[in-house]
Amino acid sequence: MNAKIKYTNEPLGKVKVIADFLPSPAELAFNEEGIKVTLALSKKSIEFFKTEAAKNNTQYQRMIRRLLDAYVEAHNANVIAK
Repeated sequence: MNAKIKYTNEPLGKVKVIADFLPSPAELAFNEEGIKVTLALSKKSIEFFKTEAAKNNTQYQRMIRRLLDAYVEAHNANVIAK
């Protein structure tokens, strides 16, 4: 990994500028109001999320919440499109 990068002056080819699609830092810091619920999930589901959360250095509850939020967003998009 200590190899130096050799830069050349070659043409880049056709370049396409894309619009900025990333959220602003303020949007990333926004903390949506949460509601605590009690939910019984299968043991295999919890084990899966705990394993994946450990691999990705995050909390398994956060992963489940984001999965549900993504489902809601996709479902809402489909409802609006109909």
